[in-house]
Amino acid sequence: QVQVVESGGGSVQAGGSLRLSCTVSGYRLLSSYCMGWFRQAPGKEREGVAIIDLDDGSTNYADSAKGRFTLSKDDARTTLYLEMSSLKPEDTALYYCAAELALRVRRPVRAGVVAAFTYRGQGTQVTVSS
Repeated sequence: QVQVVESGGGSVQAGGSLRLSCTVSGYRLLSSYCMGWFRQAPGKEREGVAIIDLDDGSTNYADSAKGRFTLSKDDARTTLYLEMSSLKPEDTALYYCAAELALRVRRPVRAGVVAAFTYRGQGTQVTVSS
């Protein structure tokens, strides 16, 4: 069973930065998965933020994240990071890391599908104050 665990959330002032981390375990071959982040703010729909195809490294970001959020990964530790900069109050949300078997994900990968991924963590809170 694939397990996903996020960490790294917190409270920052607008314009600040945060790095979220996601570790995954229980997989057979990590490169056969797509991973990403989605978020949900109170009273709002889930929003896919970023996605990466772990086989070919292709990425995609939501328009709201482009130029401010960056995905990276540490292969040795099977950890996925979401570097967030120039944070805005509207980025305040519970952020989830998620994973899905790559064969179930349409190509080219799009961030919007991450919210529907099968495997997800418990979420980590990000709060941005003005």
